[in-house]
Amino acid sequence: MQVQAKLTSSQIILPLRTRQRLEMNCQIVHDSIHRREGWTLSYLLEIEGATAGFGSIAIGGPWKDKPTVFEFYVAPPYRGQAFDLFEAFLAASEARYFEVQSNDTLLAVMLHAYGRELASEKIVFADEVTTALPANGAVLRAVTPEVETRAALERRQGGGEWTLELAGATVATGGILFHYNRPYGDIYMEVAEPFRRRGFGSYIVQELKRACYELGAVPAARCNPANIASRQTLQKAGFVPFAHILNAVIPAP
Repeated sequence: MQVQAKLTSSQIILPLRTRQRLEMNCQIVHDSIHRREGWTLSYLLEIEGATAGFGSIAIGGPWKDKPTVFEFYVAPPYRGQAFDLFEAFLAASEARYFEVQSNDTLLAVMLHAYGRELASEKIVFADEVTTALPANGAVLRAVTPEVETRAALERRQGGGEWTLELAGATVATGGILFHYNRPYGDIYMEVAEPFRRRGFGSYIVQELKRACYELGAVPAARCNPANIASRQTLQKAGFVPFAHILNAVIPAP
């Protein structure tokens, strides 16, 4: 059986990436990397000349000099040869690291089979609960004009910013970023030190979720696993954890 991985373009693998997105049916944190010139290399996976899937490594930005596997997809008819295909991909790409979203089932299997020194970088959250938290006198104001936020959503780059104000003081800031697969928007926020532990963090997250839906997007979020306060804030506002971003080292052959 002839198994090979051939260097290709992100455009060639786009139909396979579309199938992968449909199977995962969630926010894919590293989906946008392909749109950044020089940040990725992609490989077409073949068995006896037939297209079986693809693999991609990150080589630019934070991954400069750290060739990192972040995508690996095999079409259903060929999944019985997944390990052979992955080994061909590793050999061709010379990748030395993993950065994997744990609910990407097949790649997560490869991470645990071939990776060492596993660690969680982020927890990924999905919105599942509608909340009705009180404003406690605070008012949410949009900093970015709506037309600019909608333009960012359409081009899948940038986003919008908001502030939460109380009696003329800014108690929290936050926003929605759209560097992700449609229709997801990533929510972030920060509460000023004097106003923490008063419910303003969860309230601004709740309101940013609402703004996200009004824009026609679906809210998502991430935080560091060690940041207990952020985890609790996101969960109080209706977010539920569903995946980790996992890092690992690939030992030299």
